[in-house]
Amino acid sequence: MFQRDYFMRMISQMTEALGQVLGLRKQMKQEEALLVLDDLLDKHFRLSSKLIRSLSDEDLIKVMTTNGVADTDHLQAIAVLMKQEGLLHGELGRETECYGMYVRSLRLFVRLSLMGAEPTIVEPREQINELLSLLSAYELPDSAKRLLMEWHEAEGRYDQTENMMYELLETSAMSPEEASETYRRLLEQSDEALTAGGLPREEIRQGMADLQSAWKARGNEGVTNQA
Repeated sequence: MFQRDYFMRMISQMTEALGQVLGLRKQMKQEEALLVLDDLLDKHFRLSSKLIRSLSDEDLIKVMTTNGVADTDHLQAIAVLMKQEGLLHGELGRETECYGMYVRSLRLFVRLSLMGAEPTIVEPREQINELLSLLSAYELPDSAKRLLMEWHEAEGRYDQTENMMYELLETSAMSPEEASETYRRLLEQSDEALTAGGLPREEIRQGMADLQSAWKARGNEGVTNQA
């Protein structure tokens, strides 16, 4: 009961603070709005706002995990605040800070979705789609692409899984062996699921053949260059 009451108070205070942030944004007082977000982070998460920003999403989840159970409510709240901070930095023309906060928020929401977190504050899937739209003009880090590839597969969007896979292959952030394993894993799905996911079985088999041919050609090219 105490934990539930605390959570409800936190939600109420977050809602009030976000309303205050919105009002300050309308008044073009983004710096003041950033201070409101700082204060909110400092008050509710057992960690300073500085520490929260310095931790990776993986480490943040570890810190927010007790007896093997992640505090997904608090993690959702942090992801929401990071997204808001990104919006504010964007309005102030701080592109680097804006991009960084959007990516951090995106990674947290993807992990929450993969964990099957209940949407107690926001719906992680909706937030992921919004953040992907906000980040559409930017190149995502390979680590974020890997997470998105895992998420697309978990969501049954196999065509998007393949797209992410090829982006990672192009930057050598994924090996051909890993890509082949991804294809083999997808082949375990039913024909219906694959078709619904935009990647029918025959396309997967063709993709595997193309991948093998490209890898062989690259190997032969290396031999030719050495000669």
